[in-house]
Amino acid sequence: MKLTIFTKKKLFLLGIFIAVLVAFFDLLSKRLIFAILEQQGLENPVIKICDFFSFVYVWNRGVSFGMFNHLENSHIIFSVLQGSIALILIFWLYRNQEKHFTYALGLIIGGALGNVVDRIKNGAVADFLDFHIATYHWPAFNLADSCVFIGVMILLFDEIVFRKKI
Repeated sequence: MKLTIFTKKKLFLLGIFIAVLVAFFDLLSKRLIFAILEQQGLENPVIKICDFFSFVYVWNRGVSFGMFNHLENSHIIFSVLQGSIALILIFWLYRNQEKHFTYALGLIIGGALGNVVDRIKNGAVADFLDFHIATYHWPAFNLADSCVFIGVMILLFDEIVFRKKI
């Protein structure tokens, strides 16, 4: 089904709205949680929420799971890389004609922009969500990371389930 220009524009604006909301709430959550953690006055503050989940204070200068954390000028390299990817995804969003892609791309773009703003402002990304079992911890992450993951899963699910060639 061919969408009208008006419908495509609505999908694009919806995706941008989702991206702005994600980036806003990501940056807000980082600021609020880090402010609470900083009030503890400890070097590595932790707030235990339950047996398997805590808020932690982590600055990630690298990418996923702290890879490339010690790379010189990583904040510049990763800001340019994430910003470029976000621009490509905005172009994809503009050409998009499917509602679920709008949601997925909005989540991914918003997450990327939240982390880019964090990198530019702080030289690193603030991570605070810590899931663990006993002493085994999943690397800390944030709302932006979660939204990027959910957006990518929507795209993968669409590709695997709905576009599967028989």
